[in-house]
Amino acid sequence: MYTVSSPRRISLANQTPQIIPTNWYNTKLMATQAKSYSFKQKIVTFGGGTGHFSLLRGLVDLNQPDLITAVVGTWDSGGSSGRLRTELGILPPGDIRQCLLALMEDPKQRQVAQKLFDDRLADMNGPLKGHSLGNLIAARLEYLYKGPDRGVEAERLLFRISGRVLPVSISELNLIAKLEGGEEVEGETNIDLRGKSDNYDKKKINRIYFDTLPDPNPEVLKSILEADKIIFSAGDLYTSLLPHLLVSGVREAIAESKAKVVLVLNLMTKVGETDNFKASDYLKAFIYYLGDREIDYLIASENGLDGEILKVYKKDKQLPVKLDEENCKKISPNIKVITKPLATYHPREHLFRHDPDKLAQEVLTIS
Repeated sequence: MYTVSSPRRISLANQTPQIIPTNWYNTKLMATQAKSYSFKQKIVTFGGGTGHFSLLRGLVDLNQPDLITAVVGTWDSGGSSGRLRTELGILPPGDIRQCLLALMEDPKQRQVAQKLFDDRLADMNGPLKGHSLGNLIAARLEYLYKGPDRGVEAERLLFRISGRVLPVSISELNLIAKLEGGEEVEGETNIDLRGKSDNYDKKKINRIYFDTLPDPNPEVLKSILEADKIIFSAGDLYTSLLPHLLVSGVREAIAESKAKVVLVLNLMTKVGETDNFKASDYLKAFIYYLGDREIDYLIASENGLDGEILKVYKKDKQLPVKLDEENCKKISPNIKVITKPLATYHPREHLFRHDPDKLAQEVLTIS
């Protein structure tokens, strides 16, 4: 049993805040003025990890960047982000960092920034060793500008990024999963990595929740209501995607919005979260957490993996997500399913990922 208590706000209320002008959201000196874009749609994305990164990379090339808003989670409890969250009491900056990188319009800038952000200070001794430099920059800006939302805006201006990155909540959140049989797993990292445990019992996740009432970021709700399209990227279902819908007001804003709601189907299952899941299983989970609002479009890649490569994935207990379109239609009769060859295998990294430009093209041509 968990007692619901007031969430701890990540702020430095005892200090005089340095107010960031509201026109920072509409910076006019960005590179978007010099380039003409095929699409000018107000896009809001939800996600985490490489799936969100790939989606944003494609969108920023094709759609006017200052109309893109990436919403990120604030419950990461592992790695450098988790350490900074514990040691400094800040929001975990890892997903924010990745979204800022994805939204950089100049490939050379992004290449340099990625090398800088990913540096783990391995040559140093002391408490900073092992921390991502990108996370440390985000942490310091949050301190200097007296809050996570202001800190992200400062970083966006520093790196001249037109698109917006918004934390879905400015409360410190702890994610909990309830498994079959009633057992609970506490913390995003513990849920995320449970499938790699030697004593993994294959119990399904029945539901997820936070141990406090999460306050929404008002800018996120505003962006949802004004959006033309709301996109859920590929990503970890129970640790990256669905938790957004637990934040107060997010589900209601999506229901009220006139935007098209699009779900990008994962390419592969994930052990510990979506073992043996088909497309209809993902859809059921989203319907449960979205409530009355339907998913308008499901985007699925139809190109698979070579047999030898698939064997390697199977050793890691990962399988391609099967599109059982008939069952999807039974669950959500009005859903439109789009199938195209959208995935690419990267042999050097052994990664099967959505092609950013192909995926973005499909998202943006939905009418």
